[in-house]
Amino acid sequence: MTPETAPWVRTRLRAAPGAAVALAVLVAVTAFLAAAFPRTLDRYADAGLRRAVERAPADVTGVQVSAAPDPGADARAAEDSLRPRRLAADHRSVLGAVERPLVVDEEQSSYGVRVTDGLPSPEKWLPRPDGLPAEMVLAAPQGLDGHARLRSGRLPRVPGGRADASTTRVEAAVTEETARTLHVKVGSVVHVVGDRELTVRVTGILTPERPDGAYWSVAPVLRTPSLRRVPGPAGAPSPTYWVGGLLLAPEAGPALLGSAPVARYWHLAPDPDALHSRDLDPLASAVASLESGPALRRLHATTGPQTEATTGLDDVLTTYGRLDDDIGPLVSVAASGSGTVAAVVLLMAGGLAAGRRRAELALLRARGASVAGLAGRLLAETAVVAVPAGALGLGAALLTLPGARLLPALWAAVAVTAVACLALPLRATAAHRRVRVHDGRRDAAAPRASRRRTVAELTVVVLALGAVETLRRRGAANGAGDLVAMAPVLVGVIAALVLVRLYPLPLRGLARPARRLRGAVGPLALARAGRTSASTVLPLLALLTAFTVAAFGGSVLSGVADARDRAALLAVGADARVEAAEPLPSGLPRRLGRVPGVREVTEAGVDWLARTPDGRQSLPLAGVDPGAYAALAGRTNLGAFPEGRLTRPDGAGSGSGSGSGSGSAEAVLPALASPAVAERFGDRAFRLRLADGNTATLRIVLVRDRTPAVYGDDFLVVDRAGLPTGSVPPNVLLLTGDGLDAGALHRAADDVGTVHLRSEQRDTYVDSPLQSGAERIYTAAVAAGAGYAALALLLSLASAAPERAALLARLRTMGLTRAQGRRLLVLESLPQALPAALGGVLTGWAAVRLLSPGIDLTTIAMSTTASPVGRAELRADPWWLAVPAVTVLVLAVGVAALQAWWSGRRGAVTELRAGDAR
Repeated sequence: MTPETAPWVRTRLRAAPGAAVALAVLVAVTAFLAAAFPRTLDRYADAGLRRAVERAPADVTGVQVSAAPDPGADARAAEDSLRPRRLAADHRSVLGAVERPLVVDEEQSSYGVRVTDGLPSPEKWLPRPDGLPAEMVLAAPQGLDGHARLRSGRLPRVPGGRADASTTRVEAAVTEETARTLHVKVGSVVHVVGDRELTVRVTGILTPERPDGAYWSVAPVLRTPSLRRVPGPAGAPSPTYWVGGLLLAPEAGPALLGSAPVARYWHLAPDPDALHSRDLDPLASAVASLESGPALRRLHATTGPQTEATTGLDDVLTTYGRLDDDIGPLVSVAASGSGTVAAVVLLMAGGLAAGRRRAELALLRARGASVAGLAGRLLAETAVVAVPAGALGLGAALLTLPGARLLPALWAAVAVTAVACLALPLRATAAHRRVRVHDGRRDAAAPRASRRRTVAELTVVVLALGAVETLRRRGAANGAGDLVAMAPVLVGVIAALVLVRLYPLPLRGLARPARRLRGAVGPLALARAGRTSASTVLPLLALLTAFTVAAFGGSVLSGVADARDRAALLAVGADARVEAAEPLPSGLPRRLGRVPGVREVTEAGVDWLARTPDGRQSLPLAGVDPGAYAALAGRTNLGAFPEGRLTRPDGAGSGSGSGSGSGSAEAVLPALASPAVAERFGDRAFRLRLADGNTATLRIVLVRDRTPAVYGDDFLVVDRAGLPTGSVPPNVLLLTGDGLDAGALHRAADDVGTVHLRSEQRDTYVDSPLQSGAERIYTAAVAAGAGYAALALLLSLASAAPERAALLARLRTMGLTRAQGRRLLVLESLPQALPAALGGVLTGWAAVRLLSPGIDLTTIAMSTTASPVGRAELRADPWWLAVPAVTVLVLAVGVAALQAWWSGRRGAVTELRAGDAR
């Protein structure tokens, strides 16, 4: 009878179900996060690109193709080219010339025939603001009935059913906005004069469907009349005239030939849902091909040699591409750092499993198991757990985040699963290359590292230092994106290898003096903490990399927030601002002061029309109360100054008035000025003509870059009491406070002025989903990295837990109390946790300091390269340095105390068994 052999994998899973479940959960969560990252980034990037295209004007993002009639064609051929059948065929040719991945939204695209310029109409009943005749743009769009509904009348038709160049009477429809503005009614007759007069009878008034869509927005004059000015010299008055649109029947295109130059047009609107950030370069190539490439040559062959294509879509793509390029390296920092910490945790999990099964694997090797056979068995039992878990994590990511690429997520999940599967076999193979009958003590360390390890560590440190210096010199925007992504890993590797080599040295030095202390707890803790091995590199690398990612990410988030707050403060001047063109009511400051959250209300009168006596220069002038305004400038840090320097001198007042507005033109008032104004006038006295005709004499005594009341590079601030009476009444109120309610402020203002809130202004700087998405991804990556770092610390402590438990059991047999046992484990953990925490703080600080010259946060903070606060720099945030360090200390001490308490509950007999090598 042949004995049955139990399958290895089933036996192992039944023997340790808890470990298998823990590994499955770890792999599933890690695979989910790894697969979710590229899909989340894709979704945010695609949403940002679509937002950029949708927010740009339709005449900018659309591709406008136009073709004038062939000058060599006869009249009949020219007429035929403007008929609906030929236009439809040409429209199909134009659509066919568009190259992927650019996709046209056919529903919002339009084509037809139109005159190239507006034609004047002699009708007296049309509005004439300055006596000039209105002009009408005539167009024969195709598909008009599908993009508008009749409000009154009927759609235009061609009398006789066919139009040609000799037709002089046509019918047209107008939109309701055109009818209302230009006083057009059903039955109105409009004569337009070009090369010959054309009589247009209005038969219907239309209401556009989706008036903000591309069909009506590419040529908005066909939907909404435009009031235009006659070009003239700068500063000279320019008369205005109206320009409106007349929508002819689709068959009426040939009738326009004899009246004015005409052109066939195709307005191609891009489909926003088909735009993907990953296709930026192919999209740019497709647009360039239409403008001046192979696609345009094909159009010349089908629609005529006069065909031209213009668009601003390429500029929109270029602008968005710069935003994507600037944000991408910053996001990759978080991804690479968190990914490294997660990989370290997977490797440590495999190492922990190999350590727990050390005796089992050594016995198998001693009984003849080959290294390859042993690795294969371990790989099989790990793959049975890890592969389904990885597939589960991938599937969860695909279901949670639809509408993104599959391959990046798939490769990320495969990489996680592969690391999880290979960690245990590789670690076991490295530990059991040779057959050993008995292993030495696990807590013993070699007195000196091998030369091979020393050379390898020195090589890694030198390469990492070189990469960091290269990144510092080149910056993040000069092709160093991969180095930026690896920055936390590089700095963490350097710090981990240096700390592992250095921190045992002082501990070993303190161990000898510690022997003179009373009791054995202190010396024993120092002696044990001073023993180190290569296995401590991985947890230390995980902790330091997580520290660096947290410090870097926190600095990025706080730098972005600070830049937006500062820019919003410069734009508003305080926490809130109420301003009006006319003087504000005298009781308004009291009403606003009673709004919850308002602490101070500062009045200012701003004359935006103040000029130098020659009238050539306009200088905004703010009249303020020096005391209140100086306090506001100090609180907001916008050009703080001593109030006494701006107070009007004695005798500057005139008449019997005192206080606000009792000054005279002869008194020289001290003024605060911007650097540009100070450079223009120097320290001499000069006159300023105010908007009401009065004058004031000023002398600049203070120069500041910014001031709360006036935004811009040119401003003057003076004591309002020294100005002529009533010249600059208060028209600006600057409010400071916390938690200001916009609704309450609007109700208190009672529509007498415009209310601006700093918080609302701050929100305007986030105008792309890519910006907000990058911040959320960064926050999530930092949180994930911190979680994996904590797990790495726990795994590191768990790997030494059996040996520590056995040590406590032996010491308890020698008389060690439970309190001393807890103190021993806590003291033993501190020399390792404290250097890791301090090293993490220094690593994070050093990473920010090293990389800040090459990192510009302006784009992610302001969505543009120009910022009112200048370059948004990366600065170390103390909170993001201190909190992770304290967390590591608390976690390490807490776990050690918990382990001591748990070991104390178990008896020494449970831990000490005959033959146990612990």
